[in-house]
Amino acid sequence: MSKSHKGLGRLDGKVAIITGAASGIGDSTARIFATEGASVVIGDIQTALGEAVAQDIREAGHQADFVELDVSSDAMVRNIVRHTVERFGRIDILINNAGMENSKPDIDTSEEEWDRVLDVNAKGTFLCTKHAVPHMIAGGGGAIVNISSVYGIVGSPGFAAYHASKGAIRTYTKAAAVAHAPHNIRVNSIHPGLIETPQMRTMLNNQPDPAEAEARFTAYAPVKRFAGPEAIAYGCLYLSSDEALHVTGAELVIDGGMVAW
Repeated sequence: MSKSHKGLGRLDGKVAIITGAASGIGDSTARIFATEGASVVIGDIQTALGEAVAQDIREAGHQADFVELDVSSDAMVRNIVRHTVERFGRIDILINNAGMENSKPDIDTSEEEWDRVLDVNAKGTFLCTKHAVPHMIAGGGGAIVNISSVYGIVGSPGFAAYHASKGAIRTYTKAAAVAHAPHNIRVNSIHPGLIETPQMRTMLNNQPDPAEAEARFTAYAPVKRFAGPEAIAYGCLYLSSDEALHVTGAELVIDGGMVAW
């Protein structure tokens, strides 16, 4: 569990599905949500890590289940939604966090690589939203937070498929917000900048000079550093809580100032 976070009951009685929650941003979000009173269902392809996160949360006295999930699979998305409703009776919150990267520019990206990134990032967000929304409607409303990226707002020489997928999430969020506002469902996106996640660390370590690569990346942010995944988790907490009842279709940029210059 998060050692520094003290829950205030901001999500008491709510049920949340968090995708990609076996590590990084999803892991931090699941732990903070549980501390705030939510029952959490963790979905991820990393079964051992996901089970461990759920076990940690339960040992701390909170409610958590793990369900194996590839968000690009309609059948697996239906399964986690079904499990959540059968286990906890409702779905109040959906955090569409699962994602993958490809650092290649467009001319070096294969069709298979392009399709896989779009399937996980964009289609996965769509499928989870599609199957969770009817249960939110039945429960009187809900909150959906889609994890996009600053790379859904600005460009770079590489990451072509990643840019495309995160840009798709950005505008899909607005379409879903408009479509589901009559059902009291709020849909917002978060746009992280440089976040110290296992995925980011692996990418840096795979560079010829990891230290030089890290310096090159942090040069893009005025604060000149990576943030921890909890920085994004707290954004998810705000947008999922009743404090954000009038916030929908919005973009919350948490990037250390990257898009400010």
